[in-house]
Amino acid sequence: MHQLPKRSFFSLVCLLLLAVTANAQTEKRSGPTVIEPPAEQTRQVAGRTSLYCAGYIRYQRLPKTPEIVGATQESEQNTFASGNVVYLNAGLQQGVKEGQNFQIIRPRGDVKGVYRQKNGFLGTYVQEVGQLQVFKVRERMSMAQITYSCDTVLLGDLLMDIPSRVSPLRRPESTFDQFAEPTGKQTGRLMMSHGGHEMVTTNDIVFIDLGAEDKVNAGEYLTIYRPLGTGNLTRVDNEESARGRATGFQSDRYRGGGVGIQAQRAKDSTFLVNGDGRYRYRPITTKGVKRNRPEMPRRIVGEMVIIDVQARTATAIITRAVAEVHTGDWVEIQ
Repeated sequence: MHQLPKRSFFSLVCLLLLAVTANAQTEKRSGPTVIEPPAEQTRQVAGRTSLYCAGYIRYQRLPKTPEIVGATQESEQNTFASGNVVYLNAGLQQGVKEGQNFQIIRPRGDVKGVYRQKNGFLGTYVQEVGQLQVFKVRERMSMAQITYSCDTVLLGDLLMDIPSRVSPLRRPESTFDQFAEPTGKQTGRLMMSHGGHEMVTTNDIVFIDLGAEDKVNAGEYLTIYRPLGTGNLTRVDNEESARGRATGFQSDRYRGGGVGIQAQRAKDSTFLVNGDGRYRYRPITTKGVKRNRPEMPRRIVGEMVIIDVQARTATAIITRAVAEVHTGDWVEIQ
């Protein structure tokens, strides 16, 4: 067998090692590519579900609109979702066209029995159920496919044009001031939440009694607050557990040197009318302290941003919560 000279063999081995190293470096450089979303997209407050499944409180009466009246699978099921084909009671005569998209809605009833600052009728709560696209049109009926569902779709659900909504951008943490002074702008109440929850937090959808008549706009931020000392989940009543006595504050049996470990706090009679400056058995109470203190700042518990505005109300999403937030809290435009 023909053998290569030692120098040629050594050169060939070096070339092979260089080729392997270069190939490995190339593979390392051309590894999996991470595609990051645009910076603006990562700052968006609301995704598609929050924007188009939130619902709203409509003040005006709903117009006559197409309705879902049937489905291809109605013999096997009575609820429908994405991918199902449904039938509409409107066609060419009603101006429906192939390729047209609709929003599926469900009126749930007039808003009443909620915390509010406004008087009078506020509107009808409208649930947003999903979206569909028409693919075949006849004279008085149409066929459509559900393209997006927020909830199960039912026969009798109504159709409206899809609203145009844009997600606000999320603010940086540094913009939130938990001790901010009131702005003096329009205030309202957090009336109710999507889903009927009374306790809400970050990313939850809520409804407030501020709307177009109050000059509010989508994208505006509001402070969520309540008066100091209100809105507590528990009550603390018996803070002074031992009663005062004319002979001191000791226990009934063992005395305790005149002051028991659970004794009420003595009040300096200097602050009383004609007091002599001595500590007596009239106790200090939390209620008494609160009654005589100066005006206190409000308690700020969170922040929200409006995503949809109606005539007398608006839909908002909570962007920040530093304490429990619940229905009945006040809101103020920043």
